[in-house]
Formats: sequence, C-alpha cells, structure tokens
Amino acid sequence: MRILTALILAGVFLLTGAGASAQRIQVRHAEGLVHGFLSLRTLDGKRVADGDLIQNVHDARVTSRLMYHFKDGSLYDERVVFSESGHFAVREYHLTEKGPTFSTPLDMSIDPGSGRVDVRYTDDDGESHVEQDHMDLPSNLANGLVLVILKNLRRGEPLPELSMVVPTPKPRLVKLQLSNGGTVRFSTGGMQREATRYAVHIDIGGFTGLLAKLFGKQPPDTHVWILTGEAPAFVKSEGAMFQGGPIWRTELVSPEWPK
Repeated sequence: MRILTALILAGVFLLTGAGASAQRIQVRHAEGLVHGFLSLRTLDGKRVADGDLIQNVHDARVTSRLMYHFKDGSLYDERVVFSESGHFAVREYHLTEKGPTFSTPLDMSIDPGSGRVDVRYTDDDGESHVEQDHMDLPSNLANGLVLVILKNLRRGEPLPELSMVVPTPKPRLVKLQLSNGGTVRFSTGGMQREATRYAVHIDIGGFTGLLAKLFGKQPPDTHVWILTGEAPAFVKSEGAMFQGGPIWRTELVSPEWPK
C-alpha cells in the first residue's frame, strides 16, 4: 500500500500543470437569495446529517455556503464565492471537514487568482500537517459550483468538461466528465414532474488514473437530478462526500411543524 500511495502522489504532478485555458461556463440562470433545507441519508433511508444551503448576492458576487451537521457532531462546511457576469468563475473557496465521520479531517482553501491551495489535515496518529501548493487553475474550476453549472446546461448541447481541486492531504487537480442519463419522472404531491439525471465522473488521468483503476481506487460517479423546465432546480444527488466515503443521498426537505 505504501508503494501504491507513493506512485499515486508522484503521478499527481502530471495533473497540477493543467493549463488555465479551458471552456468557460455560460450563465443562463443567475443565482440569487436562497435558503434551502437538506437531508443527508444512506441509500436505505437512514438519516446521517441535516443541512442548509444559504446564498447571498453582494456587489455582483454570490456567496454560497453548504453545511451539514452530522448526528455524531461532525461538520461539513463548504463556502464558495463566485461571479456570474456572463460566465461563472470561482473567486474564493473554503472547505472544512471535521469530526469522527471523516477519516482524514481537513481544511482546504483555494485562491484562484494566485493559484494558491492550502490544506491543513490531521493524520491517523493525530498529527497536524500543512500542505501549500500553487496550481495553474483553469477557468472552468467547479469547486462548489457543480450543481449551479448543471442548472445552466441546455438540452441537446455538448456537455462541458469541468475541473476541480480534490480535497485530499495532497491536493489534486482533476477533470470532471459529465454525462446525461436521460429524463426521470417523479411527483410532488399529485403533480408529475421530470428531472434530468446527470453523472459526474472524476477523471484522474495520466499515470495516476491508470493506477487508480488497476488498484480499485477510482472514485465512484456522483449522480445529480435537476428539474427540467423554465426554472431548473436541484432535486437530489447520490455520491460520496469525501475520499473513500460511502454513497449518501441528498434531498430537499420541508419544515415539520409541531402538532
């Protein structure tokens, strides 16, 4: 396992030099003020965490914060600041994963302007470490923006390729490949509706990607359902929240009032 880890980390350098010239994602539906209530569950319905998605707009920039409070006291806190003037662009990104839910608690921040990526993490022995890196971050960086981007895709058009810095002790720049899984019908109350199911595949690429496939370390795809129509909206998703984590389902929930 140590040899495999060393080879994987060595192969990361094939990725971190990715060029900054990438396809920019056009804004078709501007984001605004949002407060959504979320539920994180196992695929058999057991509740794992309760979440909030909070968005505010100030000076032509959107601040979006996604938080999950776990039953065991763990916290997932993701904050992204992005502009949406013609095209989406990440301006700031910060992620905190702490508590017993996460095998490797960490804190990652990204400054796309300078290309600086800082990761603070705790290893298996309880020791704290800091990794600082500089990457040539592309314009299609999608950290914290995948759901927003999926709402802005048009049916029949080629799907864009995205990039993301994966939150691991040694940060990696990877590609995200999107695929359309077709239309799925669902209902709200007595109304029938349709959602497009997208698959988000992490393409590690290069020598590292080959090793990941050979040794069964390829991250599983994440699946996202987006409501179709004139006002696209997130419906649910299924995927791993962190490296090596289980597949969980995220859905919107409604308030429950005391009887």
